[in-house]
Amino acid sequence: MVGRRRNGPKGNRGGGGGGGGGGGGGGGAPRQPQQQNQQQQQQRRGQKPRQTLSQPAIFARAKGSETDVPYERVTLEQARKGTPADRPVRVYADGIFDLFHSGHARALMQAKNLFPNAHLIVGVCSDELTHKYKGYTVMTEDERYDALRHCRYVDEVVRDAPWTLSPEFLKMHRIDFVAHDDIPYTSAGSEDVYKHIKDAGMFVPTKRTEGISTSDLITRIVRDYDVYVRRNLQRGYTARELNVGFINEKKYRLQNQVDKMKETVHTLEEKSKHLVHRVEEKSHDLILKWEEKSREFIGNFLELFGPEGAWHMIQERSGRVLQALSPYASPRGSPSSSPTRGRSPSPPSHWPSLRFRSPPATPKARRASPASPGSAGEEEEK
Repeated sequence: MVGRRRNGPKGNRGGGGGGGGGGGGGGGAPRQPQQQNQQQQQQRRGQKPRQTLSQPAIFARAKGSETDVPYERVTLEQARKGTPADRPVRVYADGIFDLFHSGHARALMQAKNLFPNAHLIVGVCSDELTHKYKGYTVMTEDERYDALRHCRYVDEVVRDAPWTLSPEFLKMHRIDFVAHDDIPYTSAGSEDVYKHIKDAGMFVPTKRTEGISTSDLITRIVRDYDVYVRRNLQRGYTARELNVGFINEKKYRLQNQVDKMKETVHTLEEKSKHLVHRVEEKSHDLILKWEEKSREFIGNFLELFGPEGAWHMIQERSGRVLQALSPYASPRGSPSSSPTRGRSPSPPSHWPSLRFRSPPATPKARRASPASPGSAGEEEEK
């Protein structure tokens, strides 16, 4: 059965499939034209068309299929060649299908594509039977039934399927073949619960999908139990709903607060790094602009005041203009460089030069001051 436990390290690989198994084909897309033709033929014959891809699959009747046609199995050769549209090959696949995942879907895809015209019947074991032979499930039986009904490869779902298939069950549901992986399934005191099916030539093998199973999913949750408890506490679940004690609840909530603080600090660090990066970019741009402007300023200054700049040209031109406007410039070495004419000398005076003599000194003054040479000469003249 799909999803049942096996002995060995890979015993609970939850059913699955790789590429097609046991003569199986590809996915469901290539079968759409064929299914449309079958629906048209069923409509012409007054039968209800199959609604596998547009509506949920139907539940099988407790008493089996509704028909008065005698039960005659088709052979494997006939099934592979193709059967009439009104006589699809009825393929049965059973399992627990707890936490329905891609491994289950791949197994059912292979079973659906084993033959060109196949009607896939999926049996799902009840909670009572599963808890007895395998163990506790995460999903209830009704949840597992409904999950199978909404799988695109399933045409019909059998509720409360038996753990071991009996001839009466196979006849009641008019089953032609049973699809399952060919690893011996040890359970319920039997080395292989599908041994009698294999001996009857009704067994068609499929392949398993490694790396995904119900047990693997549960192992992930158990391994990271604290993480998922804290996650659900954050989402509003109560400690009672999670079966968590008072102390553990406070511990988990404290861890959540610490994680929030760490996240806040990390966010601030990222923002600060981003701000620093922006400042560095802007400062780099400013430096580049300043260098560019300084080069431009220096270039303009050199163009204006350099040896061959415009300022020197202006000075030279202004000097030439001044020279052109001053034609009476005095020759080099003249006492006056003024362009005006020299003045005429003043006429000589006819008045005789008068000598002004100082008044005679008093006797006291003569005694106080020594006689100057001029005064001595004057005395001699007298």
